[in-house]
Amino acid sequence: MSPGWSLRVGVYLVIYILAARVLAPVLIWLAGYLAGVTWSQLASALAANWIALRIFGKRRLRDVGLAWDAAAIRNLGWGVLGGAAAAALVLVPPLALHAARLVPVQESQARWDIFLFTSLSLLAGAAGEEILFRGYGFQVLLGVWGPYTTICTVAAVFGALHAMNPNATWLSMLNTSGFGALFGYAFLRSRDLWLPIGLHYGWNFTLPLFGVNLSGLTMKLTGHAIEWNVSSTWSGGDYGPEGSVLTSIVLAPLAIYLWKAPVRPRPSEVIPCEPGSPSPSP
Repeated sequence: MSPGWSLRVGVYLVIYILAARVLAPVLIWLAGYLAGVTWSQLASALAANWIALRIFGKRRLRDVGLAWDAAAIRNLGWGVLGGAAAAALVLVPPLALHAARLVPVQESQARWDIFLFTSLSLLAGAAGEEILFRGYGFQVLLGVWGPYTTICTVAAVFGALHAMNPNATWLSMLNTSGFGALFGYAFLRSRDLWLPIGLHYGWNFTLPLFGVNLSGLTMKLTGHAIEWNVSSTWSGGDYGPEGSVLTSIVLAPLAIYLWKAPVRPRPSEVIPCEPGSPSPSP
């Protein structure tokens, strides 16, 4: 008889928490806050998935949606394109309408080493969050709760955890929960983690290119920043555009994009049947 879903999800979460408690302080000390947080999150998420997969089924990381092949590259690319386009759709219209302007930041200069370091850290952060939130635990819940309950519940948790970010607001948490739902839907469409990773990274990478805060954090990539001429309701204030009405509006076209994008779905080894149907016993 297979272990209960609550035991499997519980073990998965405990492994992640223990790994993060060990790795985060060490990596923050070695590499600084941004790299330490993002790379420790990625390492902890990979460890939690790998150990849970080995304990409950003798599976590999590729079985949770991390197989690397032509379909993975395609799905990752469509995800990056969608995330970047959504971010541009939030920021380009205000710039075009003179509701905001791009200004140079005197104390910040564009440097290739900082650009590369920050870009890789953002990739690690996006991959770590998606592997954690849409990995083994999420996929076990899909087979038990079905897609709607699982996606909405995990998305709500995803948004609530971002309340700990600097300058978070109720709107930023709602928007982040909306993104969490789209990331969950992206997994359902592709049945791998590359589409949600690409979507997440495309968004996270593009915002700092325009010089705006990302989830309350300032990342100096280009030596420029956006100066807004409108209220924080539209700009997101110090949290960044994710706390704005503009992002709330863009979630709808992004959902349509995910629905229509020509991704390549693949069968899941963790969910051997359709979400919501009883999981077969080994």
